[in-house]
Amino acid sequence: MPNIKSAVKRVRTSSDRRANNIAFKSEMRSAIKTFEAKVEAKDVEAAKTALSQASKRIDKAADKGIIHKNTVARKKSRLTKMYNEISA
Repeated sequence: MPNIKSAVKRVRTSSDRRANNIAFKSEMRSAIKTFEAKVEAKDVEAAKTALSQASKRIDKAADKGIIHKNTVARKKSRLTKMYNEISA
Protein backbone atom coordinates (compact mmCIF):
# COMPACT_ATOMS: atom_id res chain seq x y z
CA MET A 1 0.00 0.00 0.00
CA PRO A 2 1.43 3.41 -0.90
CA ASN A 3 2.39 5.90 1.79
CA ILE A 4 2.10 9.10 -0.23
CA LYS A 5 -1.33 10.74 -0.33
CA SER A 6 -1.37 11.24 -4.10
CA ALA A 7 -0.34 7.63 -4.68
CA VAL A 8 -3.17 6.43 -2.43
CA LYS A 9 -5.63 8.49 -4.47
CA ARG A 10 -4.13 7.18 -7.70
CA VAL A 11 -4.67 3.58 -6.56
CA ARG A 12 -8.28 4.35 -5.60
CA THR A 13 -9.13 6.17 -8.84
CA SER A 14 -7.49 3.55 -11.04
CA SER A 15 -9.40 0.74 -9.34
CA ASP A 16 -12.67 2.71 -9.72
CA ARG A 17 -11.98 3.31 -13.40
CA ARG A 18 -11.06 -0.35 -13.90
CA ALA A 19 -14.38 -1.42 -12.35
CA ASN A 20 -16.28 0.98 -14.63
CA ASN A 21 -14.42 -0.23 -17.70
CA ILE A 22 -15.12 -3.87 -16.84
CA ALA A 23 -18.82 -3.11 -16.42
CA PHE A 24 -18.92 -1.22 -19.70
CA LYS A 25 -17.16 -4.02 -21.59
CA SER A 26 -19.56 -6.53 -20.06
CA GLU A 27 -22.56 -4.49 -21.28
CA MET A 28 -21.04 -4.33 -24.75
CA ARG A 29 -20.39 -8.08 -24.86
CA SER A 30 -23.91 -8.82 -23.64
CA ALA A 31 -25.37 -6.69 -26.43
CA ILE A 32 -23.24 -8.55 -28.97
CA LYS A 33 -24.32 -11.94 -27.61
CA THR A 34 -27.96 -10.87 -27.73
CA PHE A 35 -27.53 -9.93 -31.37
CA GLU A 36 -25.81 -13.22 -32.16
CA ALA A 37 -28.66 -15.12 -30.52
CA LYS A 38 -31.19 -13.27 -32.71
CA VAL A 39 -29.12 -14.08 -35.79
CA GLU A 40 -28.93 -17.73 -34.75
CA ALA A 41 -32.73 -17.78 -34.47
CA LYS A 42 -32.96 -16.07 -37.90
CA ASP A 43 -35.23 -13.37 -36.47
CA VAL A 44 -34.50 -10.52 -38.89
CA GLU A 45 -36.51 -7.75 -37.21
CA ALA A 46 -35.22 -8.50 -33.72
CA ALA A 47 -31.68 -8.83 -35.10
CA LYS A 48 -31.97 -5.39 -36.69
CA THR A 49 -32.80 -3.73 -33.37
CA ALA A 50 -30.19 -5.82 -31.56
CA LEU A 51 -27.60 -4.76 -34.16
CA SER A 52 -28.33 -1.09 -33.54
CA GLN A 53 -28.07 -1.60 -29.77
CA ALA A 54 -24.79 -3.50 -30.11
CA SER A 55 -23.37 -0.85 -32.45
CA LYS A 56 -24.36 1.86 -30.01
CA ARG A 57 -22.63 0.09 -27.12
CA ILE A 58 -19.51 -0.54 -29.22
CA ASP A 59 -19.33 3.11 -30.30
CA LYS A 60 -19.71 4.32 -26.71
CA ALA A 61 -16.89 2.04 -25.61
CA ALA A 62 -14.69 3.59 -28.30
CA ASP A 63 -15.67 7.11 -27.29
CA LYS A 64 -14.67 6.38 -23.71
CA GLY A 65 -11.35 4.91 -24.86
CA ILE A 66 -12.11 1.44 -23.54
CA ILE A 67 -11.50 -0.27 -26.88
CA HIS A 68 -9.46 0.79 -29.89
CA LYS A 69 -11.12 2.30 -32.96
CA ASN A 70 -9.86 -0.51 -35.21
CA THR A 71 -11.42 -3.04 -32.86
CA VAL A 72 -14.68 -1.13 -33.18
CA ALA A 73 -14.49 -1.24 -36.96
CA ARG A 74 -13.77 -4.97 -36.94
CA LYS A 75 -16.57 -5.83 -34.52
CA LYS A 76 -19.17 -3.70 -36.29
CA SER A 77 -18.12 -5.08 -39.67
CA ARG A 78 -18.50 -8.67 -38.50
CA LEU A 79 -21.89 -8.00 -36.91
CA THR A 80 -23.16 -6.23 -40.02
CA LYS A 81 -21.93 -9.09 -42.18
CA MET A 82 -23.84 -11.57 -39.98
CA TYR A 83 -26.98 -9.46 -40.28
CA ASN A 84 -26.67 -9.15 -44.07
CA GLU A 85 -26.37 -12.92 -44.41
CA ILE A 86 -29.70 -13.58 -42.69
CA SER A 87 -31.55 -10.62 -44.20
CA ALA A 88 -30.68 -11.47 -47.79
